[in-house]
Amino acid sequence: MSNTNHKIDSEGTVGLALSGSPVLDSATWERIHANLVDRADADGLVDVAFERHDSPLGTIVLGATAQGLVRVGLPAEGEDAVLDELARRVSLRVLRAPRSTLTQAHHQLDAYFEGRLRAFDVRLDWRLTGGFRREVLHATAQIPCGQTSSYGRVAKRAGTAAAVRAAGTALATNPLPIVVPCHRVLRTDGKLGGYRGGVEAKARLLELERIA
Repeated sequence: MSNTNHKIDSEGTVGLALSGSPVLDSATWERIHANLVDRADADGLVDVAFERHDSPLGTIVLGATAQGLVRVGLPAEGEDAVLDELARRVSLRVLRAPRSTLTQAHHQLDAYFEGRLRAFDVRLDWRLTGGFRREVLHATAQIPCGQTSSYGRVAKRAGTAAAVRAAGTALATNPLPIVVPCHRVLRTDGKLGGYRGGVEAKARLLELERIA
């Protein structure tokens, strides 16, 4: 029977060490992981790279393909649900990995939450929406920071003025919230309406833009 010891580091990671063999610390594991990720990405084995972004709303999950930012997952959605959606609808090859689009999105989100950025210009991958829904989101992307619109006006700009309910569905399923500012669309009576990240998050974003 081999002489195997279990050791738990300060991060709660369990390591297996044979007698006389060193236990790899967390920094070493991070380097090994980073090398494996770099090799996988270089070999074209990563279709969707994701990272986490700490924000005033909580932890946001960012997903990117080679075409651009494909998903912004708000805290209320849950990381597991966001990653599951990416695996089902884009590719099973989802990995936490660096990507220039993610770095750009990180910097722009930081600037936005600090009141230094009024419009995002990160490259987008629109594959998680299509048809009229995509037209609604394109119209929504044109609403300036600090201003709001209504579901009816957005539907009209998208080409079908009577499709207010469909416009609402498009906004409720927006895969790129904040970057595509569906929080700026209100009900005709001025009330907030729904939001993928929760009404409280919608109110906080609108308040941030009024202050900025």
